[in-house]
Amino acid sequence: MTTDTAEPTLTIDELAARAGVTVRTVRFYGTKGLLPPPVIGPRRVGHYGREHLARLELIEELQRQGMTLAAIERYLRQLPPDLSAHDLAIHRAVVASWAPDTVETVTRAELERRAGRALTDGEVERLAAMDVVRTGSSGDAYDVDLGLLRLGVRLLDVPLSQEAILAARKVLIEHSRAAAHELAQLFRGEVSERGTRDVKSLSAHMHPLVVQALLTTFQRSLTEELGEWLT
Repeated sequence: MTTDTAEPTLTIDELAARAGVTVRTVRFYGTKGLLPPPVIGPRRVGHYGREHLARLELIEELQRQGMTLAAIERYLRQLPPDLSAHDLAIHRAVVASWAPDTVETVTRAELERRAGRALTDGEVERLAAMDVVRTGSSGDAYDVDLGLLRLGVRLLDVPLSQEAILAARKVLIEHSRAAAHELAQLFRGEVSERGTRDVKSLSAHMHPLVVQALLTTFQRSLTEELGEWLT
């Protein structure tokens, strides 16, 4: 588990804007115990940190999957209490992987609401280059890949060139497809003599497990690589 050391600096309005929800929603989750209380600073103003934002994004993702508040509460209760923002993001990535590809056509205002921030024309162009946003049939509409939007918006603030980000995207796509192909071949060999029902059952059970294994393995490998590079 990693530890985030940054002090909570977001007001409730800023937290809601970053997550693309309303202040009322943040307060509601707080009263339900789904979000931990803020750190109270000067003038009795509550401040939220990266863990609050990551937990809020996980809650929203679970809701998009159709989970009820009671089910979300049970899910969160099973998580270790000291998870960092990074760990929560891993959980959200696993949950999001269960969802089918979702592309919606939205207005510019709705795009910015979903992004949790105002977007300049240049930033929208960068999102388009990452294939997160495409111009819709009318000039004021955008086709948005909701599964990639949050990631794309975060990449806008990463100090990397657009070329480096696109090159990284290409590497990830190529290697993930190769891994998926080899795993599919392995599983196909295991069930080649079984019926179709058994194959579908195995796929349903293995999909979330394989995704979580890939995320965990990649996370550790990347940590080791970066550690060697920085030492």
